[in-house]
Amino acid sequence: MHIDEKRSAQTGLDTVQSGNKQWWTAQTMSYDWNEKIGAEKYSAAWFDEIDRRFIFGARLFGHNTTPFDAVIPFANLAGKRVLEIGCGMGLHTELLVRAGAQVTTIDISPTSVDVTRRRLALKGLDAQVLEADAVAAGLPSEAFDFVWSWGVIHHSSKTGRIVREIDRMLKPGGEVRVMVYNLEGMPAYLTIARRYLTGFWRGRGLDEALWKDSDGFMARYYSADMLRDVFSIFFEDVKTHSYGQDADAVPLPRQLRRPVLRLMSLERQKRLANKRGGLLFVTGRK
Repeated sequence: MHIDEKRSAQTGLDTVQSGNKQWWTAQTMSYDWNEKIGAEKYSAAWFDEIDRRFIFGARLFGHNTTPFDAVIPFANLAGKRVLEIGCGMGLHTELLVRAGAQVTTIDISPTSVDVTRRRLALKGLDAQVLEADAVAAGLPSEAFDFVWSWGVIHHSSKTGRIVREIDRMLKPGGEVRVMVYNLEGMPAYLTIARRYLTGFWRGRGLDEALWKDSDGFMARYYSADMLRDVFSIFFEDVKTHSYGQDADAVPLPRQLRRPVLRLMSLERQKRLANKRGGLLFVTGRK
């Protein structure tokens, strides 16, 4: 590749990052796409409602006895330094703080940073909440015992650099847990069937089709092999798991899906959703 081509490629990546910041600043993960929240924005009732929706959406994989304890090792985090990449609306930040962790959380979106700070102040909790791009977070090396990221790094144009940054910031013996979108999950297969197979003949790529069906300015999808390969460069004992939501168990419109789900046991819903889920979870140790 010539120097000019390299510069052009780099400019393209930077443009994607700029688009990501603009998109996530304007949009929020407040789970109000189908049903608006009546409570005053950023009030205690508003946070309670978006949390309820988030927790309900993760019910088939995320919880044993308390919210998200099936995927976040809360019992091991008291007194530990924890980095969260992508705070969103701050529920995971709050849960990590309540577990006794010393939390630093970063987000590319100033909206997410502001909302998470509002949440913590409202509830009398404390964490370091910073506006930063995880590609170059500017945080100290070997500073954290645990790094957590839920549905964030696949939106970056430089995901590999983020994984390298996680390795730099994680202490020896520390643990990383990350979720990205699953190329082998139900949402990707539906997009391939609906958009890619027709777009292919018009010169549209698979990545483009998947991005258009995703939230965010862009999103990359990973197979389990691809994700393990990337993380195994830096980490040991790398494992992946697929997780899913009710739409993965029963891929029908909401109005049709709800009555079908009522006929299925919760265990069957979990089994189907997590077998072909759209969420790919990776864990590893430094």
